[in-house]
Amino acid sequence: MNARNKRVVIVGAGIVGCSLADELTARGWRDITVLEQGPLLAPGGSTSHAPGLVFRTSPSKTLTDFATYTVEKFSSLEVDGLPCFNPVGGLEIATSEERWADLHRKAGLAASWGVRGELLGPAQCAELWPLLDPDRILGGFHTPDDGLARALLASRAQMERATAHGARFLERHTVTAIEREDGRVTAVVTDRGTFPADIVVSAAGFWGPLIGAMAGVPVPLQPLAHQYARTGPLPELAGLNDPRTEASRPILRFQDRDLYFREHTDRIGIGSYAHRPLPVDPARLPAYDEAPVMPSSLPFTAEDFAPSWDDSVELLPALGASRVEEGFNGVFSFTPDGMPVIGESREVRGFWLAEAVWVTHSAGVARAVAEWMTDGRPGMDVHECDLYRFEDAQRSPAYVAERGAQNFVEVYDVIHPLQPMEQPRPLRVSPFHLRQRELGGYFLEAAGWERPHWYEANAPLAESIDLPPRDAWSARYWSPIAAAEARVTRERVALYDMTPLKRLTVTGPGALDFLQRMTTNQLAKKPGAVTYTLLLDEAGGIRSDLTVARLSERHFQVGANGGLDLDWLLRHAAEGGTSRSKTGGVHIADITPGTCCIGVWGPLARDLVQPLTRDDFSHEAFGYFKARQTYIGHVPVTAMRLSYVGELGWELYTTADMGLRLWDTLWEAGQRHGVIAAGRSAFNSLRLEKGYRAWGHDMTTEHDPYEAGVGFAVRMDKGDFVGRAALEGRGAETAARRLTCLTLDDPAAVVMGKEPVYADGVPAGYVTSASYGYTIGRTVAYAWLPAAAAVPGAPVHIEYFGEKVPATVAAEPLFDPRMERIRR
Repeated sequence: MNARNKRVVIVGAGIVGCSLADELTARGWRDITVLEQGPLLAPGGSTSHAPGLVFRTSPSKTLTDFATYTVEKFSSLEVDGLPCFNPVGGLEIATSEERWADLHRKAGLAASWGVRGELLGPAQCAELWPLLDPDRILGGFHTPDDGLARALLASRAQMERATAHGARFLERHTVTAIEREDGRVTAVVTDRGTFPADIVVSAAGFWGPLIGAMAGVPVPLQPLAHQYARTGPLPELAGLNDPRTEASRPILRFQDRDLYFREHTDRIGIGSYAHRPLPVDPARLPAYDEAPVMPSSLPFTAEDFAPSWDDSVELLPALGASRVEEGFNGVFSFTPDGMPVIGESREVRGFWLAEAVWVTHSAGVARAVAEWMTDGRPGMDVHECDLYRFEDAQRSPAYVAERGAQNFVEVYDVIHPLQPMEQPRPLRVSPFHLRQRELGGYFLEAAGWERPHWYEANAPLAESIDLPPRDAWSARYWSPIAAAEARVTRERVALYDMTPLKRLTVTGPGALDFLQRMTTNQLAKKPGAVTYTLLLDEAGGIRSDLTVARLSERHFQVGANGGLDLDWLLRHAAEGGTSRSKTGGVHIADITPGTCCIGVWGPLARDLVQPLTRDDFSHEAFGYFKARQTYIGHVPVTAMRLSYVGELGWELYTTADMGLRLWDTLWEAGQRHGVIAAGRSAFNSLRLEKGYRAWGHDMTTEHDPYEAGVGFAVRMDKGDFVGRAALEGRGAETAARRLTCLTLDDPAAVVMGKEPVYADGVPAGYVTSASYGYTIGRTVAYAWLPAAAAVPGAPVHIEYFGEKVPATVAAEPLFDPRMERIRR
């Protein structure tokens, strides 16, 4: 059946459901039914009370792209002559030095993502917002193309367009069940009848967990209440604004006090995130007709708002003559990482999520989901939003509730890119955690894992290293100890905990055929071979990069980047990936929780490891990118001759129960060689000096292998594989943009990532990864640039907190280009 002929039922006629119906019908889908439990024109969810703020700039390029499309689309819509978007602009003001610095960083993000913006002084801010006290602020960041989305009008406009193309919208239909058969959705049951369906999309907002439960699909979403109040009429606003458009001045953010302000004709609306988290159980909310106002509008708790009112009056003194005339606690959706949750369930096929989406990103998310449903992939990278980005340890109701509440608290906080969550920690630890703590490990967190970034035990080694001073921002979650750990890795040998990296096994008679079909490189090699390869989507975009070790004829171990890779492989295996196999089935398993890994790297790595095993670890007997199963002391290991830091060494894998013994064995034997434990901070520096990419940072589905500089992992002559057809005719010579190595000219300069890169004085790209290169004595940054600007020796500038930092395009890799150190 052609996808466009499938019966689609969308649950929820809020802004997301209406946007999705419009996007699907614009792509030729016709059999679409949108079910809403409330009245269509004001359905009673978050859309009905949303203040409509659209600030596009975010540390996430994906969210910025979503918001940009929302602005573009809503700007083209109107209802009865009323525009669905009012481009009043946005103004974020700073009352602290920390916030003022953060606004400079945000201006850099805006330039990276193509958002027009300008930093302003206090007087200029007061010109835009005359109610501001300029003596109270240090400055502001103005984005003139942001503004107010009129969510209910935009919903209606899209509803009318979708209806004209054949969709139907039914109000007063409460979903009571999702019917399934053979692992697929078959129908949506409501209190007013059953609707057969091939595809069901949950766009139910904070009711999403209830709809998901009906389908047997957990939705990691925590509803919380957020306060919004309106003042009485202000003389200063009398006659200023057209009642039809309500506002003419920019949306104002006072993030130092967790507040925002917008005009409502002659009144001011005030939103606050300053109060205690107010979690909401969607199952306990009243039905539309039983709610005093609407289900998502809870009674205003004035005592929670009182401090915010005082802060508002301090910033806008004119409010002192007014008061709060009305307010409510509006329910919104929060996830463990603050991102939307979209995609199709693997366990219940045909059941899609478009949840935890605010008005700001609504049309952009709808477009991505519609593209995904129509073409099999979104037209942009959405890995940060994919349902399967969460590990099992991050899906518990307790985790979702705790992290959702914390994300509410941190909505307007200045968040460092390395800043870990505070609770619940520790959640996941490697078998080496006890030893790491004894060595004074400084732990950050990723995917629930505790990951040491450096060890205080190595502090004496850093005393002799002369490093330039760092600014306060780049000095957070960093230590000069990382330089010492990098030096020891280059000069002696170090142990790295690689346990958090995802490990899969692919086994069975069809394993080779399946992996050949799924990846780009040639895997038909003898057992013992390890291959670097890529997962592509059908358009040739990079879904991931993998290391695949063939341990036997029918047994492969795959080093992956996370749960999205497991999901991708499982989907293709279930959808008939194995039907192409010449020899039968394939079994895919995640072995990460029951295993662990130590990277032993450095010029003395062989001196450390060889005496511990009876097998020959010489270069001639155990070459680069080879694997074998052996013993290190009493510990059975899978040893792989790999190095992500550019030095001789091995990744040593064993079961979790033997992990501590493996660490102790290596540690004791390594003392004569000056072994240390080293952390992620040194690791990242070393991998950038070597030019190794990090998927999700340096390359995503928006890039092809030739642009990203990993075309060497593509074998077009090996037979068919996913994405091969899209790569026909492409090559390094056809790439219009390139992932480019840059070195900062000033040895004392530092950048962190996501900063804009200027070529010939204009924004040309953005930094993906950056770290100080302790071996080469300056910061290394990788950035996406037009091919014409990616010429070794070409000068560029990177903007860091408003400063233009000179940099130079460099030939890569910067360290050991002949691979002599790894292959010794």
